[in-house]
Formats: sequence, structure tokens, C-alpha cells
Amino acid sequence: MSDGLNPLREARVAELLSDFRTLQFYIAAAPTSPGNPDEYYTEGWAALRQCALDGQHILNCAADISIPCASGPGPDEQAKAELKQVLLDAYARRHEGQKIYLRQAAAQRWVGWRETVVVNGGGGGGQGMVEVDGQLRVELANITDEAVYAELQANDINMGRWIDEDPSLREVQRWIRSRRQC
Repeated sequence: MSDGLNPLREARVAELLSDFRTLQFYIAAAPTSPGNPDEYYTEGWAALRQCALDGQHILNCAADISIPCASGPGPDEQAKAELKQVLLDAYARRHEGQKIYLRQAAAQRWVGWRETVVVNGGGGGGQGMVEVDGQLRVELANITDEAVYAELQANDINMGRWIDEDPSLREVQRWIRSRRQC
């Protein structure tokens, strides 16, 4: 017997894919090379390049196209099983995209801070640069799976989205680990 929630599952998948598409647009639009070639190997620019690579990787990873087994008979139960599988894929991609986007944003703030230090006479190796680099490291360290998951969940709740069958953080992390070999 069908639970009647497949339309909600379909809508949730569409929301997640739309969010992921928006994140991919922002990830692809971020700069990856500085105007000054001497800054190419600095921490922030290296982080921006890694974010671009990670964004491309998550986009290129194939979806799980195996056909899941339904827990009951009938086409509605099969659709439910397939929608749950697609929901995990879309949710995990959005999660990873958000994590990449937040890392990119931190690195872009670093670019601005670095420019401010240079304009104010901090030079290339002064204490100001050390502090800017340290701040970047702190920000990047705070972008954890737990923090991203909680932020996305809170945003979904605030937007009134249906989250009853969203995957757990553990399921998302398992999906991400399985895609690292893609």
C-alpha cells in the first residue's frame, strides 16, 4: 500500500537539485588565479583552486543508477524506493556543494583581507599577512560536515520545506566517501 508521499519526495528532490545547480553556478564563477602571479601559491588562492576542482568533481560524479528493491509490492512502492535513492544523491550533492561554496567564500574574504594589508603597507611577509593566513585557516577549519548539515537543515525548516525523509549526516558522509573514487 502506498503512503501517498511520493509527490512530496519528488518536490524535495527538485528543491535539492535546484539548490545544487545554484551552488554550482557560484562555485564555477569564483576566481582561481590572482592578478599578481607571485600570489599563485598562497593559501587562499590554493584553496580557491581546490574548491573549483572539488566543485567540478561533485558535478562529474555519476549518480547511483542501480535499481533499489522496494519494501513492498507495486509501482508506487518501487517509485518510493527510487525517489529515496535520488533524494540521498541530491541531498549529498547539495551538502558537498554548500561546503565547497563556504570554503570558497572564506578564501575570497582572505583575498580581500590580503589586499587591505598590502594597501595599508603590510607588505608580503609582515605580521598582517600571517594574521590573515591564520584567519583563513580558522575559517576553513570551522566548515565541518556537522556545521554545514545543521545550517542547511535550519534553512530548509525556515523555508517551510518538507524534510521528514532527509538523509542523516552519516548517510550523507557515506555517500561523499563513496564518490571520492569517482
